[in-house]
Amino acid sequence: MNERQFQLDDLTLHALESGVGQDKVIVALHGWLDNAATYHEMRQHFSDYHFIALDFVGHGFSDHRPASMPYYIWDNVSDLLRVLDQLGLEKVTLLGHSMGASIATLFAGAFPDRVDKLFLIEGLAPMVYAEEALPALMADAIVKRRRMKSKKLRPYPDKETAINVRMQGRWPVSRQAAEWLIERGLKQTLEGYVWRSDPGLMLPSLLRMSEAQVSAFLQSVTAPVILYLGDAGIHDESWQPRIAQLADVKVVLLPGNHHLHLESKAAKSIAEDIKNVIQ
Repeated sequence: MNERQFQLDDLTLHALESGVGQDKVIVALHGWLDNAATYHEMRQHFSDYHFIALDFVGHGFSDHRPASMPYYIWDNVSDLLRVLDQLGLEKVTLLGHSMGASIATLFAGAFPDRVDKLFLIEGLAPMVYAEEALPALMADAIVKRRRMKSKKLRPYPDKETAINVRMQGRWPVSRQAAEWLIERGLKQTLEGYVWRSDPGLMLPSLLRMSEAQVSAFLQSVTAPVILYLGDAGIHDESWQPRIAQLADVKVVLLPGNHHLHLESKAAKSIAEDIKNVIQ
């Protein structure tokens, strides 16, 4: 895959791109603290497609937002619109994992005429909290943001240590997957290796969407949706009311955990399904 850059005012958003010139286009959106390399396993099944995997701002090789600017999920919707405009895409097929799936859904709800199809992996819409909890959550977010200024990243002595940490995360991935992710997720400093992602991404949001707001976006989606879930993934019964609000949705359950797209069998199944639908 080749590197590509998109200019968003003072910020540069990076992406990995292959198949330039192909008629069928897929824009792939990664999850929280991942990067464009998360789609290496799937991309190999799309040799006849123009496949673009983004590094969201604050992730991978992309620039970080200014220190004074929080990371809100809806800002990625705005960034995605600008990327599609720069690509000259009036209508697009979106592939999203986890946070990337939530961003894809928000985008499809806000700009239904710009989305042809939605393929979502282990994600559907932003997390919400009870409205009565929001004041305390805002206070907590403000305090944690102030504390963050005095914290420093803890470096790893070598890449091998970082690979092992990534392999043994909450949702384990293979060694190959971990190596792909640290290609864009790690940088070397005088003290050792640290994650490239902005530490600000670890902070809780000052503002959060309500369930009613999320419902409005789900109900505004007109594109057909296929939602791929792992039998050992993050979904539970609470997803059903949200799924039911989509006008055209199919749910596919596959063996695997939250990172289905990084597991060879599941990735192949998802890719083949996507190609059958797009044809």
